[in-house]
Amino acid sequence: MQYISEILPQLLSGLNTTLQVFAITLILSIPLGMIVAFLLRVKFFPVRLLTNIYVWLMRGTPLLVQLIIIFYALPMVGITLDRMPAAILAFVLNYAAYFAEIFRGGLQAIPQGQIEAAEVLQLNKWQTARFVVLPQVVKIVLPSIFNEIINLVKDSSLVYVVGLGDLLRAGKIAMSRDVTLIPMIVVSLIYLVLIGLLTLLSKRIEKKFDFYK
Repeated sequence: MQYISEILPQLLSGLNTTLQVFAITLILSIPLGMIVAFLLRVKFFPVRLLTNIYVWLMRGTPLLVQLIIIFYALPMVGITLDRMPAAILAFVLNYAAYFAEIFRGGLQAIPQGQIEAAEVLQLNKWQTARFVVLPQVVKIVLPSIFNEIINLVKDSSLVYVVGLGDLLRAGKIAMSRDVTLIPMIVVSLIYLVLIGLLTLLSKRIEKKFDFYK
C-alpha cells in the first residue's frame, strides 16, 4: 500500500490527461457526428460523396495511424500542431465518423409514415426533428453510443504515440523504473472503475428513455 501511495500522484497526473482527451473528444465528436449523419443523407451527390469518403477513411484506417499522420506528417506540408491539439483532432475526426454511422442507422430506423404524419400536422422541419425524430433516434442509438464511449476510454491510451503522459504511459514508466507489475495493475483497476461508472450511467440513461416505445 505504501508503494501504491507513492506512485498514485504520478498515475493521477496521467489520468488527468486521459480524462481531458476523453471529455473534449466526446463533447466535440458527438455533435460533429450528428452533422455528418445528416450530410450522409443529403440529396446533393458531391456533398454525400465527400462525406462518405471521410467516413470510409476514418473507419477504414487505425486511429494510431491517424494520430501519427496528424502529428508527424502534417508538419511536412507546413501544418504543425502541439501534442494535445493533434491528439484531440485525430480522436474527434475518428470518433465523429463512428458516431455518424450510428446516428445514420438511427435515422433510417424512423418510419417514414411518422415524418409524413408530422407534415400533415403542419409541423415544420425543425419541429419534426425536435419532437418526432430526435427522441426516437436517441433511444435507438444510446446502446451503440455508450459502447463507443467505453471504447474511447480505452483508446485514449493511444496518445502515448504523440508523447502525451496519459494514465497508461505513467503506469509503464513506473513499471519500468521500479521493475514491478503493480503500477499496471493499479492502472487496470482505474480503467475498470471508469468503465464501470460509464456502464452504470448508460443503464440509468437508457432507462429514462424507456417511455419511447
